[in-house]
Amino acid sequence: MAEPIQLLHISKNELEQCLKCSICTAYCPVAAVTPDYPGPKHAGPDGERYRMKSRRYFDEKALKLCLNCKRCEVACPQNVKIGDIIQSARIYYTHHLPSLRDVMLANTDFVGTMANMVAPVVNYSLGLAPVKWGLHHVMGIDQHRTFPSYSSQKFTTWYKKHAAKKQEEFTRFVSYFHGCYANYNYPKLAKDFVKVMNAIGYGVHLLEKEKCCGVALISNGIPKQAKKQGEINMASMRKAIARGEEVLTTSSTCTFTMRDEYKHLLHVENDDVVPHLSLATRFIYRLIDAGEVKLAFRKDYQRRVAYHTACHMEKLGWSVYSIGLLKQIPGLDLVVLDSQCCGIAGTYGFKKENYEVSQAIGESLFEKIRQAGVESVSTDCETCKWQIEMSTGIPVENPISIIADALDVEETIRLNKK
Repeated sequence: MAEPIQLLHISKNELEQCLKCSICTAYCPVAAVTPDYPGPKHAGPDGERYRMKSRRYFDEKALKLCLNCKRCEVACPQNVKIGDIIQSARIYYTHHLPSLRDVMLANTDFVGTMANMVAPVVNYSLGLAPVKWGLHHVMGIDQHRTFPSYSSQKFTTWYKKHAAKKQEEFTRFVSYFHGCYANYNYPKLAKDFVKVMNAIGYGVHLLEKEKCCGVALISNGIPKQAKKQGEINMASMRKAIARGEEVLTTSSTCTFTMRDEYKHLLHVENDDVVPHLSLATRFIYRLIDAGEVKLAFRKDYQRRVAYHTACHMEKLGWSVYSIGLLKQIPGLDLVVLDSQCCGIAGTYGFKKENYEVSQAIGESLFEKIRQAGVESVSTDCETCKWQIEMSTGIPVENPISIIADALDVEETIRLNKK
């Protein structure tokens, strides 16, 4: 029997392995709701074959409709990095400067720092009809989009004042990449993380220097800044790892970006960091599974909650850890939703030209949540939280916050004393 023909690798991202089966297009949430997007097979492997011949085949308008949700890659039987092909094309072939809107949406550290200084004013103003009108018609941010509120105190400020000293009482430590959302918008999530880690016997350190993971910079056409920030993050994580500390996050998208996209899209070396960079629920689940820690929960805790698997969580394959931890809470009636895209894709759903597509993608998910009869939804992605809360009116929490709320802290501390 003849040996199988080996395909030559003349491009990145496994382009030559594409079978043209179109299963990626069948699973694409964008192609399902708008004919303007040709689908991941055409925009990705097929289009790249033409773009390799001439840049005139680069169709920026079509490629910008891609959510970078990675569902095409999850579906692909040949492990073609379809989403990376599309994002790499946008990085390589786009030479015009990003708009003011895209710069503002992408620079989460700058905007968050400024907003925290006058948070009540910012939060009030963003809800005013005239402000929404101006953002819609001048900036191109859809007037129907609800912005996440900003906190008056950053998590890092709270940590330095109220938590840093206490952490040194522990003998085991982790380092925490809190991300922009937990720092500027919702410090409660980061506080809940500290609460849970302390209860199981781990002190929490912050990274020496942390920048936004860069996902918004990548999607808004600012890759050079994303690369600089990625290199800063990797350098800080290496220092933590050298101290013997694992680096944990509470955001599936931050985790996915730093683990999977830094090297492929930004050429930021991270092979040595990836084995030590994990989502908090995965880290805790594996400790429990190994018999190293235990959790105890309040006997009076009773809630019905739906779990939504975010797109990047699906790509990581880690929803099993968050779901597994939530199922350990005796008083929690957990409804696990079928995995599907909510449609927001970070800053994508904020843009006027994408809003209707964004909402159309998520509508079936929103209806399932409305019909589930739950008090709240749990997900590991902050932008999924914004989308679901705005579109259903049902509150959304990170699994870590639900665990922190249900936790019997004193009993958990007792169980984990060594």
